[in-house]
This record gives sequence, structure tokens and C-alpha cells, in this order.
Amino acid sequence: MLIGTAGHIDHGKTTLVKALTGVDADRLPEEKARGITLDLGYAYTPLADGSVLGFVDVPGHEKLIHNMLAGATGIDFVLLVVAADDGPMPQTREHLELLDLLGLDHGAIALTKIDAVSPERLAEAQREVAALVAGTELSGSPVFAVSGRTGEGVAALRAHLDATAAALPRRPAAGRFRLAIDRCFSLAGIGTVVTGTAHAGTVGVGDIAILSPPGLKARVRSLHVQDRPARSGRAGERCALALTGDFEKKDVARGMWVVNGALAVPLARFQGEVRVPAGGQPLAHMQAVHVHLGTADILGRVALLDCKEAGPGEIALAEILLERETLALHGDRFILRDAGAQRTVAGGRVLDIFPPARHKRTPDRLALLDAMRADDPFIALRLLAEQATAGVDLDRFGVNWNLAEDEAVSLWQRVGLRVIRDGSASLGFTAAAWEALKTNLLETLAREHARAPDMIGVERERLRRMGAAKLSRAAFDAASAELLAANRIVPTRAWLHLPDHRASVSDADRARFAALKPLLDATPYNPPRVRDVARATGTPEEAVRQLFRRIARAGELYPVAHDHYFTAAAVAELAAIVRKLNEEAGGARVASLRDVIYGDGGGGRKVATQILEFFDRVGYTRRIRDDHLVRHEGAIPEWTPS
Repeated sequence: MLIGTAGHIDHGKTTLVKALTGVDADRLPEEKARGITLDLGYAYTPLADGSVLGFVDVPGHEKLIHNMLAGATGIDFVLLVVAADDGPMPQTREHLELLDLLGLDHGAIALTKIDAVSPERLAEAQREVAALVAGTELSGSPVFAVSGRTGEGVAALRAHLDATAAALPRRPAAGRFRLAIDRCFSLAGIGTVVTGTAHAGTVGVGDIAILSPPGLKARVRSLHVQDRPARSGRAGERCALALTGDFEKKDVARGMWVVNGALAVPLARFQGEVRVPAGGQPLAHMQAVHVHLGTADILGRVALLDCKEAGPGEIALAEILLERETLALHGDRFILRDAGAQRTVAGGRVLDIFPPARHKRTPDRLALLDAMRADDPFIALRLLAEQATAGVDLDRFGVNWNLAEDEAVSLWQRVGLRVIRDGSASLGFTAAAWEALKTNLLETLAREHARAPDMIGVERERLRRMGAAKLSRAAFDAASAELLAANRIVPTRAWLHLPDHRASVSDADRARFAALKPLLDATPYNPPRVRDVARATGTPEEAVRQLFRRIARAGELYPVAHDHYFTAAAVAELAAIVRKLNEEAGGARVASLRDVIYGDGGGGRKVATQILEFFDRVGYTRRIRDDHLVRHEGAIPEWTPS
């Protein structure tokens, strides 16, 4: 169990920690000289079961709230310290407000310096403390009257802490590893060491992790857990990681994270919910703030989403805009302080680290954010999948909720998603959304048949752009494949159409084309252009152009380039050549295609370029640098002309 102290300066927090553990948590020479805590201190003490109780001692000065908040990250239990002689003071109240906004509801109250007060003053201080915590997360917490100097009452407090640690369930180590860095230093013979509280997952010696931002790769050389050498650490434990990599101590600072590579997603904005303290001032739209998240303190602004102003005690949905990048995940707590860092303006919780760029305030979007408040990814994913007609990016969803791979797969199945793999990415569709997608493709084909009845159908890539422009190619391919397998759409060479649709060429056009086609067949891989056919036959150029367009609609010609038509048979042969070049050379290039179809005597480069660009355009290939790679399902299938 990790215990964090809180309270006003000079109320005996560090003295009490030393009385409980025997460890002086003040580590800086200046702290020892001045007798006040300036930065985070740490102490550890063994428990009867062999585990370790950890303490994070925080400074109590009003100007060091940023250090206090860095220490509150990841603690399990609050030890609120109030001096019996002073009673609650400004930082007592401010720390309590911060703890309340962070949702920390396990704790105890230590009424210190009882050796310096009368019984009457002690009783009065106890009443003041009871009134102080009333209505907060620590309401009803036990109060222990102690003296760190004499030791009076310390044993009872320690017994309570030991019993609480024994009864507190161990924090689940689900998800991928992440640790918020609160300290970095160098040790001779060891190198760079970072310390912090592990928020999720596990880490072990030899593991590869990322320091993010800025995204430095590191290997865990060794580690200490709760101040003891260990082979592994897990969520809820204080870890000191000795890291090796291409970086130095100066490259690492408080506010950064050590995370599994999948979680290294720097962000400059996120959406969440914010709560204004009951005794605070209204929170305005686009108000400048300090954002305390993890162990970082970042300047930013608050863009309110569901209201124009959030009053005292109110909860609102907001987008937090940061001046520099950090890491965050769903559920992370944060504190907003005013631009001058003088007062707390709100506390909040991260809901979505991948907010949309547009339509942030629509009813659907606000409903989704509201669903994310439930802390149940099933509820959020089910609603998101119902809203996302083009599919849910499951990888981003899994990162936002820090789902391990097995957890993610189980969740996709529980929601009943149809999962489409697109390389390393995954898209999820509800059954209704998947059927609606296929219906839309069928309706798109029907509309196109009505618009152009003389066209044989629609090219695969054009159908995707017309009926599912926002859909990934992998999802479109899967949907169209299902429709093809069910014979709800059928292919005719490069075109897709409804089963009952037929495009025909008139007898007059057929006769005219029969007279011109031998010119195209004579040089099938570089047929004459429209103007050349017109010149050779004495036919008006525009008449040739219109005829070729009508024949192309019937699927017997392809417009490979402007006014340059190839027969369907020639295109099928060229497609086979390109596929063979892919199989033999890993891709088709302009030079290799030119050499195959025109020989090595030179010439033909321009036409070879146009052929490959045509195949890219219709979706048969995709270009990667100089290579044209055949897609998994080519748009120009092999065929034998009848």
C-alpha cells in the first residue's frame, strides 16, 4: 500500500513519517538545513506478511502545490496531518480539496503535536477536524491523536495502517505497463535511474519500454520495488528503474512516463469531465489553466463542451488543450489550477484521448462521453459501435482504455463486433452496421445502373468512393467479397453490377466498332489513339471518341489514358504481366514493364507509365515509391474473351 501525506507546512508530516518508519524522508541538504520539506520524500517499512508499506511525503508550502500533486499520483491511502495547536490551516484545506477532486477516499487523519496542547485544546481540534472533512471523501475517516516527537499514539496509527494494508485488495496489474516519473538521478556503475508509481501493468528486468514524451527507447537494466531489489514490479508499487539507452540523465525529467511501446501516444488534447469545487469560482470556456496530470504541470486551456460556464459544485464535459504534449489514458485524474497557479479551479478525469477534430458538441458525441463516465469499456464500445457507421478503430479504443490483447479480444466478442483486419489495424462493426454497409453498396449500384444503363457496371475502386468513401479498403473488400459470394453482386471483368443488370451495345455501334477494332488489335499494348484511328479511317475524331466511350461502358475497352483506349483482352494480358512481375521481382516498375511489352530496344516508357498509373487508379495495384504492387484482390481479374 502506498500512503501519501497531506497538510499544512510545519504540521509535522515528515516527523510523523519518521516516527512510523524510522526513515527521514527529507533527502535534500536544504530541507535538512531549513527544517521544511521542499520536494517529495519517500520512506518504506516492512509489514508482517513480508510486503512493504510505502510513504510519499509531500511539501506543505502553498508555493509547492505542484510538487504535492506530483506526489499524490498513484497513492492508495491518504494520511491527512493536522497540528493540534494550529488546527486546520490554509494548506490543510487546499490539500483536502485537491485530494477530494482526485477521488482519493481511503485515509486517516493524524492530529499531531498533542504533547504541546491541553486536553481542552485537543478536544477542540478534534471538533475542527470533524467539521473540516464533513462532506468530503475523507468524511468518517478515523482520527489519531499522535506526537511524532514523543511517540504517543504512533503505535495505534501504525497498527491501523498495517491492518488497512492487509485488508486492502491488491491493485490489479491489468493492461500494459505505465509509470509516471517523479524523480530522475544517476548512480555510479548503474546509470540513469527513474522513480515513480506504476499505474498499470507489470515491468521486469530486460523489458523494453519507451520514455515518452519524447519517445526514447530504453531497456530496464535493473529495478527496485518498494525500496528492495526485485526482478519485476507491478501496478500500485513504487519502482526505481535503472534504464539504459541512447539518452542521458538530462534527457529525462519529472512529468515524463515510462510505458509499454503501445501506450507511447503523445497528445496535446483530450476530453474528460471536470468538477468545480463547491467553494470555488465559476470555470469559464477557454480559461487558461495549469494542468496537473500524472507528475506533469502543463499550461493549457479548458474548452467546455456541454455548457458555457461551470459553476461551483457543477460537473461539465470539457476538452483540455495543452501547450506541450504528454501521455494520458481513460480514467486518469487531473487537477486544474488558475493561470497564476494561485488557486484550484477544478478537478477532472480523462475520458477520451482521441477526441474528434470536428462535431465535438453533437448530441451523439456528448452521449458517448457520458457513457465513458461509467468506467466500463463494454458500455462505451457498444454505443460507439452503434454510432460509427464506418467502423470503430479498435486499436485506438484499446489504447485509450489500456486493454491488454486478451482483454481486448474478449471485449470485442462480448459486444458482438465483426472485426476486420487492415494490416496491423482493426476495425469493429456491429451486425446492424455491417448489414447497412452492404445494403448501401447495393443501393449505390442500383442508382448508378439507373443513371447509366448502358454501362456494364462500376469499377471496384469507384464503387468504394461512391458508396463508402470513409470506409477502409480492407472493410470495403470484405463487404464486397461477401456480396459477391452471396451472388448479390456479380463481376464482369473489372466491373461490379447487380445480377439482373445488363449493358448492351447497339447493332450500329457494334458494326462501326468491328471496322475499327483491327487497328487496336494490331498493336494491343500500344494501340493508336483516338486521333490516329480517325486519321487512319477517315472517321471524324469526335465520332470515334464517342463510339469508344460507349464501347468502354459495355466493358470491351478501357480508357488507359486520355483518348487512349485498350481492348479488354489487352488489359487482361497486361494485368497478368504485372502480376507475374510482382511474383518474380516483388513489384512492377515502369522499366521492367516496358522491357516485357516493348522489348529492350528503348521507347514505350511513357505508355508503360500510363498503364501502371491506370492499374493504380482502378485499384488493381498500389504504388509504393517506384514499385506498383498488386493488391490482395485485383480489380482486373484474368478472363478469356468470348
